[in-house]
Amino acid sequence: MCVGVPMQVVSIDGDDIVAEVDGVRRSASLMMLGDEVKIGDFLIIHAGFAISKLDEEEARETLQLMREVFSEEDMQ
Repeated sequence: MCVGVPMQVVSIDGDDIVAEVDGVRRSASLMMLGDEVKIGDFLIIHAGFAISKLDEEEARETLQLMREVFSEEDMQ
């Protein structure tokens, strides 16, 4: 199953970022996102692309709901 996951930006290099959630880091592209992004922002990452920006509270609520619905291996 493919699901967009809220992740926090930990580094930025041009249009490429590294984002993290629960100790898991993934590279992603900002090519599809028109918003300005800075380290610490929360983004929805899907298939290697940042597809939307969200605030920290919304990201944490979404992650909590995902943890309740999906198994641990689904979240990796």
